[in-house]
Amino acid sequence: MADALKIGIAGLGTVGASLVRIIQQKSNELAVTCGRPIIITAVSARDKTRDRGVDLSGVTWFDRPEDLAEKGDIDVFVELMGGAEGAANVSVRTALQRGLHVVTANKALLAYHGVELATIAEEKGSLLNFEAAVAGGIPVIKALRESLTGNAVSRIYGIMNGTCNYILTKMEKEGLSFAECLKEAQRLGYAEADPAFDIEGNDTAHKLAILTTLAFGNRIAADDIYLEGITNISIEDIHAAAELGYRIKLLGVAQRTDTGIEQRVHPTMVPVDSVIAQVDGVTNAVAIESDVLGELLMVGPGAGGNATASSVLGDIADIAKSQPGAQRVPVLGHPAAALEPYRKAQMQSHEGGYFIRLTVLDRTGVFASVATRMAENHISLESIVQRSKQHLAPSHHQTIILVTHATMEESVRKAVASIKSEGYLFGEPQVIRIERPKEEG
Repeated sequence: MADALKIGIAGLGTVGASLVRIIQQKSNELAVTCGRPIIITAVSARDKTRDRGVDLSGVTWFDRPEDLAEKGDIDVFVELMGGAEGAANVSVRTALQRGLHVVTANKALLAYHGVELATIAEEKGSLLNFEAAVAGGIPVIKALRESLTGNAVSRIYGIMNGTCNYILTKMEKEGLSFAECLKEAQRLGYAEADPAFDIEGNDTAHKLAILTTLAFGNRIAADDIYLEGITNISIEDIHAAAELGYRIKLLGVAQRTDTGIEQRVHPTMVPVDSVIAQVDGVTNAVAIESDVLGELLMVGPGAGGNATASSVLGDIADIAKSQPGAQRVPVLGHPAAALEPYRKAQMQSHEGGYFIRLTVLDRTGVFASVATRMAENHISLESIVQRSKQHLAPSHHQTIILVTHATMEESVRKAVASIKSEGYLFGEPQVIRIERPKEEG
């Protein structure tokens, strides 16, 4: 049997501790399936005295992850600390420059430094694996890097944040407000004490930027994503969506167009009978549309210690099985030097249309004015509904719900701005994209 693969782990939180536990419990099985033993020889974390429920006797401890990357007796540096800058960035670069293989679950690091890190890895002949960085236990990175070779991807989209999906699911099923569901998500550990990164869509955007590069061969462009979170989704929106035959999901969507690549993260109405509408709770789902395979949908746990550790271990196992000097799969699916500059798509018609909810003063002429402003911006309406007063409080307000046919985002925004200037709008309007199956487009 080949020499053992020596692992150094930086970060012993939920995922890191789960990884240590799995490797120790399955050491014999891993040695057989990988053709060599996998052993943890060094670790680094903030608090050496903390009880993590795993046996670290005989494992070298480093207080600084940078020292582990530079001096540790290891073959693979596993980064599970998080963050785009600081210790994570420095230690991963150090490990790659040293010629070590690297496994990371850090989507922020890859979203902002992935091309540079891929360049170093390719120059050094090292592997940089990051399956756990996107959609937890779903093997979407391997699918895009390896399994879909020869497929031309046209669109990739999905539910990529378990916190948001849990909140939206609970709002629908229990009729609770956003604030109530967020509090419950925090109590259960699905949301952080400061949940902004998740609920404002940043987490999904980082994951989408990585998938976009793998799918389309462009340089990572994490700052060129239309971004909208779920903080403005109300229980009224959830109920209205249900009445129209939809559910609301936070989707990340990337697609190739004639003018470039479109990337967007926002709440979306999806038909209640579609597969992605059935993905509830903290589960993730990623769909890939390509010319040869058609549509591939992968669903699975998107977060949690075991799910993420499973993906990390899969990356480690791939390294253990790899042959020294063998041709490496490019880190980002294409050689770093061959990645094309990112070309942002021009604004185009959205085939699914839009849901628009307006709370307005209950006075004569308002309904007609709203319809007129839509017509002035060449927006064709599929339906326009004036809610009865019994649904509303206070009684001098009413709700108008519009569903448009395919139209331009810019047109919708102009129409809404015109309506706001009329002086009869109460509060902010709600605008949500609708995604329909392709056959309905």
